[in-house]
Amino acid sequence: LYTAPDSCEGRCEEPYSEEDECHCHADCERFHSCCKDYHRHCRPDGFSSSQDAITDEDLLDISEQLYRADHNKARPTDITINPQYQAGPDETGDQEDRSPQPLYKYVNEELFSKPTYASFIKLLDNYQRVTGREEDVTAEELREQDNFLKEVMKTELMKKLFTFLHKKNRYGSPQEFVADLKEMWFGLYSRGDGEQDSSGFEHVFSGEVKKGKVSGFHNWIRFYLLEKQGIVNYFSHNFNGPWDTYPDVLGLQFSWDGFYKEVGSAFIGCSPEFEFGLYTLCFIARPGRACPLSLGGYSLSIQTYTWTKSTYGNGKKYIATAYIIS
Repeated sequence: LYTAPDSCEGRCEEPYSEEDECHCHADCERFHSCCKDYHRHCRPDGFSSSQDAITDEDLLDISEQLYRADHNKARPTDITINPQYQAGPDETGDQEDRSPQPLYKYVNEELFSKPTYASFIKLLDNYQRVTGREEDVTAEELREQDNFLKEVMKTELMKKLFTFLHKKNRYGSPQEFVADLKEMWFGLYSRGDGEQDSSGFEHVFSGEVKKGKVSGFHNWIRFYLLEKQGIVNYFSHNFNGPWDTYPDVLGLQFSWDGFYKEVGSAFIGCSPEFEFGLYTLCFIARPGRACPLSLGGYSLSIQTYTWTKSTYGNGKKYIATAYIIS
């Protein structure tokens, strides 16, 4: 009676083993290590069968709460973008620069002096962008990680997220939550040849280059700072969200030092804690699947993926990627 190693069919409540690709016991949700079909086989009633489950309704409600709690986001007068050319689906891959002007006409850089922005920006130069090159993490860089986590946890937004996850029995204390954030986002793993060359934070926020293409790189602050230096060249956009204030959402094409990103997506004008919090929520609630959210009455989805080749703690998974489905 062979069972596929990535399925829960016939494996419900099987004891934890680190040899298993994924797990089917009651704690697997807490450790983000469930097989994708866990709910189909082991929870016949779906998420609603447990008070600890995170329902789609919960996600829509908590995301609106986080949206309202983003007090550090840009005001409409803080940013002026110039999206220019909108590329059709058949044009995103042709690497043509159809927008002669930069994407950012104006950004009020006073935003960057806010503690969460300042501590976030300090992290961006900590990485070798090419996969396969081992990351050399210094004591100073570890302090920068801790400082960023300390600053975001002071915000109402991240406090609300912790309260929600605590009620859902995912974390017992803020200290446990912060320790797990540090591992899932900053813990190193290998995308290359066995080197500890990548992390969820590097991939999502700072960006990587893999096989001659831009990989990850979903952050507006990083984009703005590099565009200002002439290192990033904006080509076009394929999606512009319905928001008439910030945060907005853009799907975009660009090159980074000559390496191309065919379809990137980014929140524009949100605070670092907003993006960090939403991606964390979706990674915990819907790893490997589309995560339905609501922002200011408008729906959107975030896709996250777990890193499957290595784990931390008791079989917990690192973040491989997180991005808005545009």
